[in-house]
Amino acid sequence: MARAPIVLVDGSSYLYRAFHALPPLTASNGQPTGAVKGVINMLKRLIKDYPKSPMAVVFDAPGKTFRDDIYAEYKAHRPPMPDDLRSQVAPLHACVKALGLPLLCIEGVEADDVIGTLAHHATQAGRDAVISTGDKDMAQLVNAHITLVNTMKDETLDEAGVEAKFGLPPSLIIDFLALMGDKVDNIPGVPGVGEKTALGLLQGMGGGLDAIYADLERVKTLSFRGAKTMPKKLEEHREQAYLSYELATIKVDCELPVGLDELEIAHPDREQLAELYKQLEFKQWLAELLDGKDEGVDDVKGGEPVPKDAAGEGSDTEAPVGSSAREDHVITEQGELDGWLKRLKSAKRFCFDLETTSLNYMEAEIVGIGLALEAGQAAYIPLAHDYLDAPAQLDRAQVLAALKPILEDTSIVKLGQNLKYDISVLANYAIDVAGPLADTMLASYVLNSTATRHDMDSLALKYLGEKTIAFEEIAGKGAKQLTFNQIALEEAVPYACEDVDITLRLHDTLRPLVEKEGRLAQVLDHLELPLIKVISRIERNGVAIDAERLHEQSQQLEARIRELEQKAFELAGREFNLGSPKQLGEILFNEQKIPVIKKTPKGAPSTAEAVLEELALDFPLPKVIMEHRGLSKLKSTYTDKLPRLINKQSKRVHTSYHQAVTATGRLSSSDPNLQNIPIRTEEGRKIRQAFVARPGYRIVAADYSQIELRIMAHLSEDKGLLEAFAENRDIHTATAAEVFGTALDKVSSDQRRSAKAINFGLIYGMSAWGLARQLRIERNQAQTYIDRYFDRYPGVARYMDRVRTQAAEDGFVETVLGRRLYLPDIHSQNRNRRQGAERTAINAPMQGTAADIIKQAMIDVDAWLDEREFDALMVMQVHDELVFEVKEEQVEAFIVEVQKRMQAAAELKVPLIVEAESGANWDEAH
Repeated sequence: MARAPIVLVDGSSYLYRAFHALPPLTASNGQPTGAVKGVINMLKRLIKDYPKSPMAVVFDAPGKTFRDDIYAEYKAHRPPMPDDLRSQVAPLHACVKALGLPLLCIEGVEADDVIGTLAHHATQAGRDAVISTGDKDMAQLVNAHITLVNTMKDETLDEAGVEAKFGLPPSLIIDFLALMGDKVDNIPGVPGVGEKTALGLLQGMGGGLDAIYADLERVKTLSFRGAKTMPKKLEEHREQAYLSYELATIKVDCELPVGLDELEIAHPDREQLAELYKQLEFKQWLAELLDGKDEGVDDVKGGEPVPKDAAGEGSDTEAPVGSSAREDHVITEQGELDGWLKRLKSAKRFCFDLETTSLNYMEAEIVGIGLALEAGQAAYIPLAHDYLDAPAQLDRAQVLAALKPILEDTSIVKLGQNLKYDISVLANYAIDVAGPLADTMLASYVLNSTATRHDMDSLALKYLGEKTIAFEEIAGKGAKQLTFNQIALEEAVPYACEDVDITLRLHDTLRPLVEKEGRLAQVLDHLELPLIKVISRIERNGVAIDAERLHEQSQQLEARIRELEQKAFELAGREFNLGSPKQLGEILFNEQKIPVIKKTPKGAPSTAEAVLEELALDFPLPKVIMEHRGLSKLKSTYTDKLPRLINKQSKRVHTSYHQAVTATGRLSSSDPNLQNIPIRTEEGRKIRQAFVARPGYRIVAADYSQIELRIMAHLSEDKGLLEAFAENRDIHTATAAEVFGTALDKVSSDQRRSAKAINFGLIYGMSAWGLARQLRIERNQAQTYIDRYFDRYPGVARYMDRVRTQAAEDGFVETVLGRRLYLPDIHSQNRNRRQGAERTAINAPMQGTAADIIKQAMIDVDAWLDEREFDALMVMQVHDELVFEVKEEQVEAFIVEVQKRMQAAAELKVPLIVEAESGANWDEAH
């Protein structure tokens, strides 16, 4: 039986190629990871393709080699290794070792020489070897036993393959390299000899350098261009040619610490690999590893998958990496419940999690409750599993009645993951969960909003190194997915108990991390956690919708959309699918010859919204397409969908607000998304008109005025901005007066519009080119406006410089209240990514502070409303605005009081101003 080939991997070659060829990836701590992932991915494939092969991964060692002694200029022009690549070498080496692969890094020689020596040993021993590389120089090593494989290109070269690719046999590759030289390695070669000439010389002379220099006169008779003058050139540079030959020759007699028989792959270090995947945030690989499904590990000798015991008990097999022993209890008897109730009442804290029939908090019914008091001890109380032959369970109403005083006890800390959902569902059962609260989703979000997704599965992988049971594993997928009440207890118990056990352990891991970092504990404890119940209340309040008005608007939009479609056909000269980027691109750029201003990653002309928006300024068809897209989206997202979202019981629409989604701290919403309803278009205002108050009530909208510009004044401490806001001047008019050198009362509407674009553009990092495009002026003119702005407001320029510097030093920026936004790309070698991070660094403290302020206002206003002085409900939060439903006769007094409380939410160096109006609907309240 033939022995498996030895696999020799050119790690250095693949490291560079992965770095330059693959999209850059960065972990949340700023560590670049793309090259590591690319190389490990390639190694996993090699392990799978050659499962029984001995293997070695070879890297260049730091320092000089023997070639530097031969030729001092060798590789002299090669730039130093980029920092983003250098920082990936150590983690890559660690991953290779953890995979159990022999790693060779020999001083004084290059990786090519180590591979060449091992390949030579294989040939001498009559063994086959595969060299995995992307380096053409390695072709010189190919023979009857040695084959090249480029895993990144799916290319295999044996002797015939080398000749087919290069036009030369492997025996002439060194001569080929010597003649034409190598600019990258600074091998001089013969001046004036390129690839075609070198090929012509070697093919024509039927041999290498020795054959050429033995008969230079014959060179004149060859058919390539410049052959007649070539002998003189070759003679002049004979010494240089042979020097280049020596430099290009891969050494095959290195002294190595290992022989071929010592290249056996060892058992993978699964725990070390899991830790590395965790650090590098290779989440999919980590999950596969923990689940025993990682092909790149399981195919390694000795790396067989480890079975996982779903119930967490009763297994004699080795536990998977990162898992922990846990004792699960099923509470189906009153005596067992009484024992747990007693423990809960005397506990300082406990973790709970509801299992329900729906993710919709207004419709969900409780199926069971998971409880945990300490790590490794968890219980599940099944209450409403109703599948065939389901065991007897405790009465739900009685269990909830027994738990109610404990959940409402203000002396016990309640732990959970996304507690807002559980609190909202329990509110349907007349249970008002009381704080103190601790939420692992929010702890993770406050610790680092960009580090990871903040769902429990992702957090368990990142912080505990554990793969959790996915809901799909026990419930199935798609239309046939079971609801929790249909899931058998044998599967429901370990799932529910794992949820609370993991959550409790996550809390104990995350809380110390939060407390270590600046003022993050204060942000979590005084802003995010108190907001949970406030948002839950707003969601459950809901808002009234005029469905008939929306239906009428849908019909109007449908008619307008059809008109626009016909107009687009007329402008295009034919019918086409307006939703097809390919067809639209064909018409715009091929048929109408509109200039291409941006391409997709695959090289096609882009028809993205930003591109069409720019083209719409000069061309009619893109303008029509933009309007068509906008109205179609409004119709499908709002006028058609909102009436379907009206709850049957409350007759109101209930959105879901999300605290842990946006990077800057702002709330987002879904089903419906209230943040994206346009306010500046007639159609958007009509949708807002459908948000109405109950009979006898009015809608009140209270909005922070120019809050981000006020925060900019506070942070920059610019004298001009501080004075303008202190004197309550219109900031855009004041800026126009400064930039255009005009008296305040002489500022035109166009000047104010330009100043507004400058004010908002600069805090979002807009360049002169971006401002020019927005104002439809020349770039030089836009740069003049920006320069004048910074001349008049020098504090803003100093602030921006200071933030860039601080962000580069710390890797993050902070809001006024201490929230942090990490910037993984702030040190990126990619200029665009780094500049994007710098723009974010400037804007994030303003956006984040604005988010913090309105969150504080929501908490304060909610506490005030709880005093029942006014008959009013907080029904929506949108950007910098709070929306209320207020008893009609109390509106004027309410507006005064709510403005006072919102304006007191933060103390800045400029006054916070809240504008509030009322109306029969949301639009009128503006």
